[in-house]
Amino acid sequence: MSNYIVSARKYRPNTFEDVVGQKALTQTLCNAIMSDKLAHAYLFCGPRGVGKTTCARIFAKTINCEHRSPSGEACNQCESCRAFDEGRSLNIHELDAASNNSVENIRDIIEQVRIPPQIGKYKVFIIDEVHMLSPGAFNAFLKTLEEPPSYVIFILATTEKQKIIPTILSRCQIYDFKRIEVDDIVGQLKKISACEGITYEEDALRVIAEKSDGGMRDALSVFDQQVIFTEGNLTYQQVISNLNILDYDYLFAVTDLFLKCDISKLLLTLDEIIGKGFDGGVFVGELANHMRNLLVSSDTATIPLLKTSNQIKERYKEQASRCKTKFIYKTLKLCRECELNYRVSRNKRLLTEITLIEIAQAAKECNDDSSEDPFPAAGEKEQSKTLKGIFKETQKAEIRTYDSKSSAVSPVTASETVKKQSKNLVQESKVALVQDTPATYNNQTAEKGVSGNTNATLPKSEKKANVINVVSIRGLQARGKEKETSPNNTKPRNPDIQQNKSVNVIGLDLYDENKFSVAWLKFADSLPIEESDIAGRMKAIKPELFPDGTVNVKVENHQVEKFMQPMVPRLETFLRSELNNRNVKIRICVSEDIESIPVMNTTEQFKKMITENPYLSKINDTFQLELA
Repeated sequence: MSNYIVSARKYRPNTFEDVVGQKALTQTLCNAIMSDKLAHAYLFCGPRGVGKTTCARIFAKTINCEHRSPSGEACNQCESCRAFDEGRSLNIHELDAASNNSVENIRDIIEQVRIPPQIGKYKVFIIDEVHMLSPGAFNAFLKTLEEPPSYVIFILATTEKQKIIPTILSRCQIYDFKRIEVDDIVGQLKKISACEGITYEEDALRVIAEKSDGGMRDALSVFDQQVIFTEGNLTYQQVISNLNILDYDYLFAVTDLFLKCDISKLLLTLDEIIGKGFDGGVFVGELANHMRNLLVSSDTATIPLLKTSNQIKERYKEQASRCKTKFIYKTLKLCRECELNYRVSRNKRLLTEITLIEIAQAAKECNDDSSEDPFPAAGEKEQSKTLKGIFKETQKAEIRTYDSKSSAVSPVTASETVKKQSKNLVQESKVALVQDTPATYNNQTAEKGVSGNTNATLPKSEKKANVINVVSIRGLQARGKEKETSPNNTKPRNPDIQQNKSVNVIGLDLYDENKFSVAWLKFADSLPIEESDIAGRMKAIKPELFPDGTVNVKVENHQVEKFMQPMVPRLETFLRSELNNRNVKIRICVSEDIESIPVMNTTEQFKKMITENPYLSKINDTFQLELA
């Protein structure tokens, strides 16, 4: 029979000094032992495989050691230490609460508590996975845990502290074990490799450490598996192949294709990745993690957050210097949306491909965009402000009112004049809609823009363009006619428009049905999976828009109305932001057009058919038919 022992057992720590990644906790326990300030109950909590049970055993062995070292460590030579190492100690009792969680098991512990230790000073009870105890067992354990004999110490270990009742927590000293850092795991794997004569690549050990998710036991289990697979020669390529982990090279290559906006190669690379057995969702998750690493690599202050080898760090720094922060943010958002929709998607590959295309388009837009960066460099802030000022001046120039005093319009500039005139009318109509008053533009402009007097000096093509541009403004023509027929309405109500002053306009975007439909569907698509029913109903509903900003949403019945009502505040906030209109108000009502269809039996249905068609009665009498 083979004497092979797995590394997790073979290299299990025997002293506090050997425990990896929990320096603060082990030092606290050593100090408590040296000062002889021991509590009667301890609670060790934290993720799996971080050393909770190991520290409990070392603590139990050390407090009974007859010849402790000055640093508070066990000697491993006395009778108590040897008995513990050989598994024959009568002073240390371990209980697995996962399988022994009844009241009877706790009563057995209470009976053993009454017996003092025969060898040593303390009797230690280690209860692992204590959160698995039943409510009755917890209640039976309370009194003993609160006031045990002076020679008894309880050590409780759990991975889910939140499941333990507060009355138990209040009776224990709580020690929270943290996840072990990647560097600490890699260091321990190096020591074990040196002891076992195993050759390795540091990147291979780092992949194993990252795969373990902060658990040393998991890392050692994966390490043993890879040693067997590689026959004692751990290489990076073999490890990622066996663990089905996406190579860094693919992620760096895909990011370069994003920056080049090379859609064809992107799709081919995705096909190659899927061909190697990687799921699309896994790839998107790895891509999101890659973008996170690029984000932390873009700033020297956050580089320590990058837990990779020095070689990979340099590659991240180089690529991060070519990626804009705005592009990384957009990519992270798109990856998150893809991960949320991946599970419910019918065509998962298509969803992944669309996500990659959107990311490539985002990269192109960010490269072409001259807008202000969210985190500009020190020398770029003044330039951004200057650009903003220029943009504002240009915008003001575009909305200047057409000079009505100019009598002649040259054919060369006729098209530009018509465009400017149309813009002025749009701006004036915005103000009119907000104030809910007739249009306040001057008579000369109205006559030229609405009645078409300007067209007298224009060619046919220009005339046609003029008519289309002006008439396309909803309600403008009617307001112009009303103004012409009103003799007392010669003075505009808003003096700001007469003096060509800038007016803060809101509310026009709501009447752009296309823009409203896009915003409506965008909100429906942004809803989480839990609200997919609401999203489907929103896509099927066609809201009715009113000039005062009210959006009338008709539903089938009162049950649907009650179902959608809690969503109204979120929808209003979203639409107001998207449409730049703070007057948007959602009103959900039951449609009056939907009538309940009465339920009729066969006889009633036949009578109704005879009423509508008398010939059916003659056919029935002729052939002497009977209803089934």
